[in-house]
Amino acid sequence: MLKLDSLPTRSLRPIGVFTDIDDTLTTEGAITPDALQALANLKAAGLCVVPITGRPVGWSEPFVNRWPVDAIVAENGAVGLLPTPAHGLRKIYQQNAATRERNFARMQAVGQRVLREVPGAQLSQDHAGRETDIAIDHSEFTHLSSEAIDAVVRIMQSEGMTATVSSIHINGWFGEHSKLSGARWIVRALWGRDLDAEIGRWVYVGDSTNDQVMFERFPHSVGVANIRRFEAQLIHPPRYITPSERGAGFAELAQHLLNGMAHT
Repeated sequence: MLKLDSLPTRSLRPIGVFTDIDDTLTTEGAITPDALQALANLKAAGLCVVPITGRPVGWSEPFVNRWPVDAIVAENGAVGLLPTPAHGLRKIYQQNAATRERNFARMQAVGQRVLREVPGAQLSQDHAGRETDIAIDHSEFTHLSSEAIDAVVRIMQSEGMTATVSSIHINGWFGEHSKLSGARWIVRALWGRDLDAEIGRWVYVGDSTNDQVMFERFPHSVGVANIRRFEAQLIHPPRYITPSERGAGFAELAQHLLNGMAHT
């Protein structure tokens, strides 16, 4: 991973920034003033700004209008939350209603199997707000060993689910969507643009193994410094790394981009 100041901002001519939320924008579970200001500064400079997260719809809804962002893509690419006038929001989905209903019942059964078979496993405290996935807590309010985390992933995969591990949760879902497909989808839905055709002008920033699909695809992928704790597990690490961790690292990235834009 290269130092952040190696990211070539003058030639980048950025269109926008996708960012993970937990332990990327947030620090100790809350967005910090410097990270919030960084979002505002990126928007004020004319960039598209979209957090994309494994967090559920219910957890994400309050932030759509509180944060200066164009949308939030929740549940690992499955749901788009769009701000509307008068501080409302609109939800759009990658799966149709019948598919979501069918998958929801199947996911609950898998969740119960995990609780039965993996000692200490608990559903995430934000579980009730989830529409298209399930999440097992491994580091937010409880702690699971790496062996237990691996066991949860194996169970989900044996049931035909996609499973990813974030800095706090193990997420599982039925379907082909991912953070990357969610990013492509929201860029097309909001701006009528083709992300893959312009991907060299977008930046992605994250902090965990579940960001690898984005790190691999985005030429300008950035890890906040706390990604070091997952470094040995990363098949596809980010290309660049910030000096600081979590929200402070995100603020450093934003300032680096803005400094480059000021000199073009």
